Amino acid sequence: VQLQASGGGLVQPGGSLRLSCTASESIFRLDVISWYRQAPGEQRELVASIGKGGSRNYAHSVEGRFTISRDARENAVYLRMNSLKSEDTAVYYCNAQDSGSVYWGQGTLVTVSS
Repeated sequence: VQLQASGGGLVQPGGSLRLSCTASESIFRLDVISWYRQAPGEQRELVASIGKGGSRNYAHSVEGRFTISRDARENAVYLRMNSLKSEDTAVYYCNAQDSGSVYWGQGTLVTVSS
């Protein structure tokens, strides 16, 4: 499975961005699709995930601000990020898990700064 992440950029605190993750296979056939992020000098952490059945999970730090969703027509998973904070600055990675295998896309940089 090949994953392609996009949508990162520079945004001011309080602003919004939407990240996109497209896959080479139907996203509805994959067990779980997740967004992770890694800030400079920090470990990669799970931000949000969506299961095959549509269940969603969020890291406590982004709950209420970020929304993960999927679009069948675009075969994409989105991460809508609102009320961005400087601590959200990181490289964001798309991840998929399917039948015990794990796949990663390239990262997209999100910088929250005034």
